[in-house]
Amino acid sequence: MFKEFKEFAVRGNVVDMAVGIIIGGAFGTIVKSLVNDVLMPPIGLLMGGVDFSDIFLVLKGEGPYATLADATAAGAVTLNVGVFVNNVVSFLIVAFAVFLLVKGINRLRRQQTAAPTEPTAPPEEILLLREIRDELRREQAPRPSPDD
Repeated sequence: MFKEFKEFAVRGNVVDMAVGIIIGGAFGTIVKSLVNDVLMPPIGLLMGGVDFSDIFLVLKGEGPYATLADATAAGAVTLNVGVFVNNVVSFLIVAFAVFLLVKGINRLRRQQTAAPTEPTAPPEEILLLREIRDELRREQAPRPSPDD
């Protein structure tokens, strides 16, 4: 059983998938930072200094809270609209990056299949048979008569 598992685990597709998952997790962290630290602050500034991660609705709890962290610390039940917006933007960035990756891979595949291959030289037997065929055709061709 261990031998079968070892064969399965080191199979090319499984290793490739594991590498993809690990890199995908790291890429998700980078995208999250891009959204939270680079994209949303200027957008929030343009909208009057709004921090998207602090846009929320209190469903159950006492009084207004300045930030989502304050509401969470007080035990209030909140609807976290800003966090959702950040996650949607993160998803769109990841989806676009994956789209570009797949598009590039498809382009490379098309180039590989479209690359013309040079025909290989025919085997000696084929060349010999062609010579025989051509010689037979020459012998059977009508010859001009001496009167012409």
